[in-house]
Amino acid sequence: MQARAQSAAETGERILDAAVEVFYERPVDDILLEEVAQRAGVSVQTVIRRYGGKDGLFNAAAEREYKRITSHRDQSAAGDVAEAIRILIDHYEEVGDGVLRMLAEEHRMAAVRKIVEQGREYHQEWCERVFVSVLTGRQGAERMRLLAQLITLTDVYTWKLLRRYRGLSRSQTELALRELLQPLIGGT
Repeated sequence: MQARAQSAAETGERILDAAVEVFYERPVDDILLEEVAQRAGVSVQTVIRRYGGKDGLFNAAAEREYKRITSHRDQSAAGDVAEAIRILIDHYEEVGDGVLRMLAEEHRMAAVRKIVEQGREYHQEWCERVFVSVLTGRQGAERMRLLAQLITLTDVYTWKLLRRYRGLSRSQTELALRELLQPLIGGT
């Protein structure tokens, strides 16, 4: 019984792994359950039985991916900006292009919009934690403006501009981001 449960859990993880791969590669509308099933080494019926179709699969994959990403990004200590930026760039290097693809779809699909909104909320909370020493004591419009600047500078679109459009290397992108942040955060 335990071996069967373990096997079922492993199958579920393979399906979610395959789904995440495919979701980061192309628009959700273009994804076929057949491809996910093939990559996972299971039948389409197994995917449907397990997740109830494309919407259920998308939601389950997104939930697991959200937990994985937040767990990784939360590894930096509050106030350790250098480590937080290194981890952030790691994150963007791994999934930035897929995230940008999802951002392009957010107005077409409610399920994608929900994930994007969750990501935006998390990014704000991450900025509030990482830049706590800079934000402490700031209130009202001043705090809102500073937080908006920090969110913007650490956003995936800023990474895209530096890395994809301007062609900076990963290390130069990280350095550029720290230099952009420096006037706002000072020596913290």
